[in-house]
Order: sequence, then structure tokens, then C-alpha cells
Amino acid sequence: MEKSVVVHLVRYRDSEQASWGVVTADVVSPLIGQYPSTADLIERGESDWRAAAAKPGQVPLTDVELLSPVTTPCRVMCQGANYRQHAIESGMDPDNRVFNLFFDKTDAAITGPCDPVTRPAHVTLLDYEIELALVLRRSVDAPTAITVENLSDYVFGVTIANDLSARDIQLPQGQFLKGKSYRGFCPLGPVLAVLEPEDFTLLDDLELRLEVNGSSRQTDNTANMLYRPAETLTELTEFCNISPGDVLLTGTPHGCVATSPPPMVRRLATALLPEDKLWAAFVKQNQRKPYLRPGDVVTASIRNAAGTLDLGTQRNAIVAPSS
Repeated sequence: MEKSVVVHLVRYRDSEQASWGVVTADVVSPLIGQYPSTADLIERGESDWRAAAAKPGQVPLTDVELLSPVTTPCRVMCQGANYRQHAIESGMDPDNRVFNLFFDKTDAAITGPCDPVTRPAHVTLLDYEIELALVLRRSVDAPTAITVENLSDYVFGVTIANDLSARDIQLPQGQFLKGKSYRGFCPLGPVLAVLEPEDFTLLDDLELRLEVNGSSRQTDNTANMLYRPAETLTELTEFCNISPGDVLLTGTPHGCVATSPPPMVRRLATALLPEDKLWAAFVKQNQRKPYLRPGDVVTASIRNAAGTLDLGTQRNAIVAPSS
């Protein structure tokens, strides 16, 4: 059988208009139709993007502004501690996990793959989390059995996400939603890779890499996921509706700045200090760690060793709020 060629879609702005195209070798072949949302593209754009993929590109990628390939409104659902070593960093035993950890972000967090990200003035512990993001294909409003065999019926494609997190909000306040949903805290893109049924095995061996100012912070492989897409989506449909263009972030590898102290240390600290004092000490101690600061540049890439699935590279500068 001839090896599948993965189609890489981009959403971009050219002359103030948002458009879709297929990118090959840094040249874009524009789609003829207009698709205001990712859902529109998924539901009625297949013949158009397949036709564009068969044509030579016309627009240099360097001449356009890349946008998030996921439009809003949409759901942004997330998995936590879903890589073996990151679970250990989070104080969990990856060989004794009895539940899949879910949370969400608001879609106000979504931004483009090259957009600057503002660190809110009151946030000092801004952390990064590279993640493989699944872009969903169809509506589901009831518990549904999703298997490796029918996964392509539910997942349209994949892209890169960075689950930026304000740890000094998320942890002391116990607010995952707020701490992870400030505007700009979910860069997506640059490409949306459309997966054919035979391409889904590629998701089992993808290298994730995140750097800050050129220095490696996170590296891992999707082979080290604890809960994989089919079983995760099956469980998700038990308590959440999904729609075309929704996103599932599948967890981040080890290497985040925030880590959890050993269980014995946590128990001892909780016994000796009131909760407010405990978290004040946590924030003060963490000020010395290399959290993201204005002026930092975060790059994130996901690809397999053979280069048959390459999601490109995000590049987001961290900036201070404008005065």
C-alpha cells in the first residue's frame, strides 16, 4: 500500500481576510471556499482541501500571518498528568493510577501559534505545558464507545497546544479553570494535520519538544501516555458533549517548572502550617525557579522521527501588560 501523505492545513490572514490553505514546503495552496469556523471546514470543506492539496502552492508562508487553526467558540478539554514521568513529578504513582484526570480551559485562552502572550500583572509563576491536541470531528451527545478502530470517525486531526498555566492562581486558589484560562494561555497551531484512518498509528510515536530562549525544557514521546485517545474520548462522552472543532489537550510531559514535593513533605507541611501560610511559602519559594517572564520566547514542536507527521513549530513571546 502506498504510504499516506498527511495533509497540513493552515488558517492565515492575508490582506486582512482569514483564509484556509494547505501548506507544503513553506508554500500555501489556498482553499477556494470560505469557512468561518473550524467546524465549517470539517463538515463541508473536505473536497476543497483535498483539491488544494493536489495543487502546487501559490502563497509563501512567510507572506501571511498564521492564525489558530481552531476557531472560537469551542470547547477546550484537557487531561492532566497523562505522561509517566510527569505523573511522578506530580506526586502520583503511574503504575497505580485509578482515574483519568480531566479539566478544561475557556476558549478565551486560544491564540495563534506566533502571537505574543501577555503575562497578567498579578501572575509571577507562569508555566508552560506542550501538548498534543486532538481536533474533534463530529457531535456526540450520549455515552459512546470509541475504539482504536473507529477513532477516525471522531478525530479530524491534530495540532500543537501550549497549556500555559498561572501556578500562583491554579494551586493556592485551587482554580484550574481560572489559572489556565487567561487570554492567550492556549496557543494552537501552526498546522492542523488531517489524519486518514491509517495515520492514527502515528500518534503512538511522536516526539514533543519545548524550549525557552533556545534551552530545552520538555522532551518526551507520546508512547509514554498513560491514557490514550480512544479510551479517553470514551470516558469524556460519559459527562461531556462534543462538537466538530472542539479540542482535547492530551496532557503534558515532564519538565514543567512546577513540581510536587514528596508526599511525606506535603503531609508534614500541612500539619505544621495553616493553608494560607503554606501557599504563601510555596509562592515565595517558587519565585526562584525559572518560570516564564516578559522577554522569554517559547518554542514548541511535535513530529515523528520519520518526518511523516510534522506539526511545525510554535513561537510565542511572553510580554508584559501594556500600560
